Amino acid sequence: MKATILIAGGSGLIGSRLMEFLSDSYNFHVLSRSARKSTAKVRYFKWDTSTQEIETGALEGVSCIINLAGAGIADKRWTAARKEVLLSSRVDSIATLHSAIEKSGEKLPLYIGASAIGYYGNRAHDPMTEKNGPGTGFLSEVTQQWEAEHQTILDNFERSVLLRIGIVLSTRGGALKEILKPTALGVYGYFGKGEAYYSWVHIDDICKMISEMISKKSYSGIYNATAPTPLTIKQLVKSIKAAKGKPGLVMPVPTLALKAAMGEMSQMLTDSMRVVPERLLEEGFRFGYEDAVEAVRDVLGRKV
Repeated sequence: MKATILIAGGSGLIGSRLMEFLSDSYNFHVLSRSARKSTAKVRYFKWDTSTQEIETGALEGVSCIINLAGAGIADKRWTAARKEVLLSSRVDSIATLHSAIEKSGEKLPLYIGASAIGYYGNRAHDPMTEKNGPGTGFLSEVTQQWEAEHQTILDNFERSVLLRIGIVLSTRGGALKEILKPTALGVYGYFGKGEAYYSWVHIDDICKMISEMISKKSYSGIYNATAPTPLTIKQLVKSIKAAKGKPGLVMPVPTLALKAAMGEMSQMLTDSMRVVPERLLEEGFRFGYEDAVEAVRDVLGRKV
């Protein structure tokens, strides 16, 4: 009989691909804000993070909770109201799970939570490992509060893992999808001077990490979920061009234009985070994609 995983954020970029990736090995309970039709492998349960309520039966038979919930950082301009949503959507999801588990009175085997490399803030060219402390700025502040909320739930689990996720390469969403848009016109744009480091990761390597973390009990604590080869944004854009194999002009997007269009949110594109997955490498994790050209070529070819 297959084990059952509960996923919060199952309709998001990582969650939806993760269920495809693990579908042969697990069944799923997925938390949803609206009623959805269940299947043989996936059962949907309604939840409301504003009232901290989860539909009865969501935790039944569950051996692992994977919490990927949170409003998209780049989906809307960072107004004061949007900033509140970005934080509350993360901490409220954890509080809702915490409340349900406390009511059940059970201690579950495994919790896997999402965080982000925004924790480190703008750190120029300095390599960041899990040993480094937090940076400054809005993204770092949100991520620090997000991680602090994760800590409140960990006593309810025998083992826990937290992933600081980098820039996920996928054709279905995220940064790559946005960078690809102007390439149809032969333009490969990078931001600012192109010197900011982007710590990227293939979406299937994220799924492989989570799969290993479920099955190998040696995984515990915080891990940088990035490929071991961070690139500057200019290098990444050149890799995308090489992967596509089509001519085009590699050119900068002026920082002033970015700020005019995006406001404070432009820091997402110009901050430099050279993050290294030191603990994953120590664990012996084998990345499927360490070369950005190969990674982009693969996601384009398979449309993952």
